[in-house]
Amino acid sequence: MNILEHRALRGPNYYSRYPVIFMRLDIEELEKRPSDTVPGIAARIIELLPSLYEHRCSIGRAGGFLERLERGTWAGHVVEHIAIELQNLIGFTVGYGKTVDSYETGIYNVVYRYRDEACGLAVGVEGVNIVAQLFNGDEIDISSVIARLKKVRDAHMLGPSTTSIVDAAVRRGIPWARLDADSSYIQLGHGCRQQRIQATVTCRTSLISHGIADDKYWTKHVLGEAGVPVPYGVICHSIEEALIAALDIGYPVVVKPLIGNHGRGVSTGISDEPALREAFTIASLHYSIVMVERFVKGEDYRLLVINGKLVAAARRRPAHVVGDGQASLQSLIDRENQDPRRGIGHENLLTQIHLDEQSHRLIAQQNLSLESVITKDQVVYLKSTANLSTGGTATDVTEDVHPEVKYTAERISRLVGLDIIGIDLLAETLTMPLEEQSAAVVEVNAGPGFRMHLSPTHGTGRDVGQHVTEMLFPDSEDSGRIPIAAVTGTNGKTTTVRLIAHLLRQVGRIVGTACTGAIEIDNHTIMRGDYSGPQAASTVLREPTVEYAVLEVARGGIMRRGLGFDECQVGVLLNIASDHLGENDIHTLDELARCKTVVIDAVSPEGTAVLNADDPRVLAGREWARGKVIYFSLDADSEPIRQHVQAHGIAFTVYNECIVMRQGNVEANIMPVVDAPITFEGYARFNVANVLAASAAAYALGLSIADIQLGLQTFHPTPGQNPGRTNFIDAGEIKVLIDYGHNVPALKALSELVSRIPAQRRISVASAPGNRRDEDLYSLGAQLASMHDIVLLYETDPRGRPAGEVVSLLRAGAESHPGSCRVEVIMKESHAVDRAFDEAREGDLLVLLVDDINSVTERLRGRRFLSDSTAGIQS
Repeated sequence: MNILEHRALRGPNYYSRYPVIFMRLDIEELEKRPSDTVPGIAARIIELLPSLYEHRCSIGRAGGFLERLERGTWAGHVVEHIAIELQNLIGFTVGYGKTVDSYETGIYNVVYRYRDEACGLAVGVEGVNIVAQLFNGDEIDISSVIARLKKVRDAHMLGPSTTSIVDAAVRRGIPWARLDADSSYIQLGHGCRQQRIQATVTCRTSLISHGIADDKYWTKHVLGEAGVPVPYGVICHSIEEALIAALDIGYPVVVKPLIGNHGRGVSTGISDEPALREAFTIASLHYSIVMVERFVKGEDYRLLVINGKLVAAARRRPAHVVGDGQASLQSLIDRENQDPRRGIGHENLLTQIHLDEQSHRLIAQQNLSLESVITKDQVVYLKSTANLSTGGTATDVTEDVHPEVKYTAERISRLVGLDIIGIDLLAETLTMPLEEQSAAVVEVNAGPGFRMHLSPTHGTGRDVGQHVTEMLFPDSEDSGRIPIAAVTGTNGKTTTVRLIAHLLRQVGRIVGTACTGAIEIDNHTIMRGDYSGPQAASTVLREPTVEYAVLEVARGGIMRRGLGFDECQVGVLLNIASDHLGENDIHTLDELARCKTVVIDAVSPEGTAVLNADDPRVLAGREWARGKVIYFSLDADSEPIRQHVQAHGIAFTVYNECIVMRQGNVEANIMPVVDAPITFEGYARFNVANVLAASAAAYALGLSIADIQLGLQTFHPTPGQNPGRTNFIDAGEIKVLIDYGHNVPALKALSELVSRIPAQRRISVASAPGNRRDEDLYSLGAQLASMHDIVLLYETDPRGRPAGEVVSLLRAGAESHPGSCRVEVIMKESHAVDRAFDEAREGDLLVLLVDDINSVTERLRGRRFLSDSTAGIQS
């Protein structure tokens, strides 16, 4: 078998509303060997992965997948189920998957849900290998597979603290995104309503306060000056200073690096000079400056304060074992590490105990060795600090905190100034005030770990992540979302996006847009290029100032990566026409329509789907539309519009050449069509449709009729406002129309406008990307010839085709059209444009269907035009 494509679809997509892994798999010779031809495969697979029995598959009951195996299914389908189950076995609960035929024999599209992208991709590769071995009858070491996948999981998964915050956000409906694949840098929410965290450090965490917590001496000073009990300590730059400090303080002492966390380099109960020398060496490995402080007897407690409120408390004990009178210390440690609750790093409730130099020193101090048999019930401590990351245990004691201790903890958070703070307290108990017992705050932690509170070894777990989410989003109704308007269709997407954005900007909104041409933030272009995919959407949604996002969504992005968002407030489906067929296994208009309906399927329940009632395939896609539905149509009397309006649905349409909104018996007159400059006095019917779609979307976003009217009147078809989309320049002697018609439906729509512009000759400069079918390029050439007297062809992006093949197909199509159109091939776009300028005479119309809009408009100005102007069209 051979994996041809393998990638994550990170948002709603052609196959699912949820993120999935897509694998295009060539099963090669196994196409002739369905599972029922492999003796005993069902028994073998269930022996290998017993939990596969729960897979219901299309049968709809437990054991259903095994029945499919016995009846006969293909290898790709088996890969799907194994990929799902491998994720379950490493801790990611998933269940959805599907495998569908492609248009090529033996090649299947395998799709399955994932939780972690790296693991999702890894299980696919492992699944293919396992299935190949199953069909070949080879031995399979499943334990090694699981071990490899766990390594991938541990390298990429979020830690428990970050996960608790993300999970709490998800429960609130707050979207989240990982901003760095290898860390816990997370964005919660979108645009101007976002908040960011790095594990348990938030975007609100004070840098000064973080510095105080990081510097143990600074912490002691701040707290000590405020009357909080802290152990006396001395900063030491050398072992000599440390020895003097220990004598001054009095043994036993604690030795720790001045700056550090997770208990690294900390040694406690140091009672003599040799031990002090060793402890100093250990501490200085972590930071060059070392602190020696008084040893405080007592239990080790962690108090967690979030947003000024104590939310959890835990008693921690260092890694230890308890003797049974028979086993050696090493055996007890090995037995403890076999506890299923212990794992590597943060994967489980507890961490495995790893013996280091500090451990061996502690063992020796207790007059023991790893071979010693430990007396029954004897406790042997293996670490001097109680951090869970070094194998310690935790017991929840939140309910046992005395009110005075609670007040002290919350006061400490205010003194240090941290929004999330972990306070390490040594005390006899938390049930009485600190001044009545031996107690001291030994340090505070910025970005404290939550694991001990989420899943304590003993006691009740606390949902502390929820407190962080409530702090960052105090309004319980706040989902951190900004309104997103997503626009898709075959033609008109870019113009509609720009028009919606213009309408919003006219009423003072800060808008982020991504479309074919650019990414713009608040009317400032920040990137130029084709930005109609999910990555561009993510860029806009990360921008901290954006109040509204208006996003173009192209077919390619949907198929390659899914949407760049989980849901939108407004989804616009403009039209379905032949373009890009043959790519990504989209071969028919019905398949293309299903691809485009992903956008309206992603509309939130409270949102609105805007649909073109003049397009039968768009209308048929209504079954996928979520939220409310607004229709737009050029025909006010069409049956779909009449039925929709009578049912009190909203429609934007044209009546008596006026743009109107209808609902029930209400009709609101917005403006005459001719007053919208982009419609070219109504002759550009495709732009009239775009105006209707944009008006409907703006209305769904909360704009008034007056707002829409003003916006439509002030949006002009110029390179400044709508670059490269029906830009009409009247320079007296000649006229120029710049557009981006790269498919037959777009050119047919444009031809009505072109025919209305008086001209002696119509000269076109045109091309098309190579990712069209041969017949589409041929038809495009024929359409160009039908509209123009001269067609100058250049080659744009060949998309994998040999040089010259695209223009050859275009030329053949153009020359097939009966008539007197002259066709020339000029391979480079700039040369073709210059050739058109040289050819043009007074009264000619140049129709420039070009890619590099900026270059063309600059050269127009350089030749003979000083400024852009729009003009009425006289017919």
